[in-house]
Amino acid sequence: MDPYTFQGNLEASNRTLYTASSFARNNLLHLQEIGSLHATSAHTNRRESLASYLFFMVESGTGTLTYHNIDYPLSAGDCVFIDCRTAYAHTTSDDLWQLRWVHFQGPTMEQIYLKYKERGGTPTFHPSDFVQYGIVLTSIEEVLISDSHVKDMSIHEKLSGLLVHLMEDSWQPDQAKKFSAKRQSLQHIREYLDTHYQEHLKLNDIADKFYINKYYLTRIFKEQYGITISNYIQQLRITHAKQLLRFSDLSIDKIGEGCGLNDANYFSRVFKKVEGISPGEFRKTW
Repeated sequence: MDPYTFQGNLEASNRTLYTASSFARNNLLHLQEIGSLHATSAHTNRRESLASYLFFMVESGTGTLTYHNIDYPLSAGDCVFIDCRTAYAHTTSDDLWQLRWVHFQGPTMEQIYLKYKERGGTPTFHPSDFVQYGIVLTSIEEVLISDSHVKDMSIHEKLSGLLVHLMEDSWQPDQAKKFSAKRQSLQHIREYLDTHYQEHLKLNDIADKFYINKYYLTRIFKEQYGITISNYIQQLRITHAKQLLRFSDLSIDKIGEGCGLNDANYFSRVFKKVEGISPGEFRKTW
């Protein structure tokens, strides 16, 4: 697989795009893009809503990462690890930088990145062993140009090695304690949802009850539990509905009411959207 070389007014780059097999996309850590660049002029690159995780390392020069509306200064020897679903930008200063990067994804990456943050991992860091990251990226590039018939498995192995280094470098006990305290502060909200999901819950009412800004609540709940509040409530309701469909003789209308979905048609639509079959079909199946 040949890399794509680009020479423009802002940067000279060498990148390889990769399309993993459907098996790899559904089951493995898989590569999306890997490359390097040397900025030829000061500029900013902006991205948002990418279904990808990005690691890059600054080999020389200086610049800035903007992530979650925070500016992080970067210089040679610094690394970046971010979830690209959140908008971000990186800017090279007049001290033009040289970077190496990899974009990748995987079915468990959301929880892995959450664990990275729990351990104290931050969007930017300065590792004690910068060279080891370059070795991993080089090993991925070597797999790409090889004739291996297990290429996707080999890439998965290399990306797993990258994550091991990231987890090792993320460990900051003080930061981990702060993250744990923040998670604990939401535990009582989650417990409230666990016991009141049958009620007509609104985000505004939940935020008011716990004296918390609804926008902050929405963001931090998703960050910590990997699911939105509305989807979490829906998950609770559908789980309870499945229990009643299997182990009670209640009518489907009554089950919908007991799960907080009082309109029978709406309950059936939501259930089918989540489970792929209607409540009646689910009951017959079991």
